[in-house]
Amino acid sequence: MVIGEIRDGRIHSVSMELTSKAYELAQKKDASVMVVFLSDRFDEDPSIMATYGANYLALVSNPSFAQFDPEVYTSVLVEIIRRYKPEIVLAPATTAGRTYLPAVAAKIHTGLTADCTGLDIDPDTGLLLQTRPAIGGNIIATIKTPNHLPQMATVRPKTFPALHHPTHSFRSESLTLPESLFCSRLVMKGVRKLEGEQANIQDSELVVAGGKGLKRPDSFEMLNRLAGLLGGAVGASRPTVEAKWIAYPHQVGLSGKVVAPRAYFAIGISGTVQHLAGMQTSEFIIAINKDPEAPIFRVADVGLCGDLFDIVPKLIQALEAEKEERL
Repeated sequence: MVIGEIRDGRIHSVSMELTSKAYELAQKKDASVMVVFLSDRFDEDPSIMATYGANYLALVSNPSFAQFDPEVYTSVLVEIIRRYKPEIVLAPATTAGRTYLPAVAAKIHTGLTADCTGLDIDPDTGLLLQTRPAIGGNIIATIKTPNHLPQMATVRPKTFPALHHPTHSFRSESLTLPESLFCSRLVMKGVRKLEGEQANIQDSELVVAGGKGLKRPDSFEMLNRLAGLLGGAVGASRPTVEAKWIAYPHQVGLSGKVVAPRAYFAIGISGTVQHLAGMQTSEFIIAINKDPEAPIFRVADVGLCGDLFDIVPKLIQALEAEKEERL
């Protein structure tokens, strides 16, 4: 079972990513894939999930989903899981998923592995192998849930690719659930969108990220120029965010966001395990660092060993000259 996510009536890309991964797991168990969507409205056809490996689609439509109420989400999902008894439940490690899924796991008395970076099936036992960084990212742990069902895991967006796996057997159903499940003890006082600088780095095809090698906060202006010329977004390492050089929405890594753009610039970033876990699935990685032993060079497709304050301005200058020629 995959718990999909709908935002403003549209299917979030993490739903396709998880369904595609679920299909791969199901093939190893001769099992089927069920996708569940909870929303107040569906502005696009949810049956598109069949092209990513879904065999069965369960839709729950209710006005209460117009605003995020974790009590309602928890109650509804507990009912669905008890009704269909899935062996494995996968959900996105988004703000919503991280809020309701621990409560769901507690109510159905099972375990939950959060922020998995790898999922597989044990060929001997058939159990779900849930891989995630542990102890501050210093080790990689593989976790099993042998004594309780379902086995539950959350996965961050962009961790797995959304691959097409068209299924021959597919059906969709709108579920009718008891109205009591949509009642909540919570009172919604209002919804406020975050103001100010918000980086949508997970959806960007190109990310220009900076680390402590930038030396000072105003150096991010240089990265903003570079990202603007390349049509990308600005990312950052955890130390720069903790130093308040840049806002948290830009943070890439275990405690930030997982990104998988077509191109990733790591500028002045040494490449700790925590940071690598958030960007190493990028298609093409360009690293700029003056330390030839920096771990970032081990995952980079192109490594420029030198002073970033010499290399980046020259890169910006070359891109601006090319832009003027096109005009």
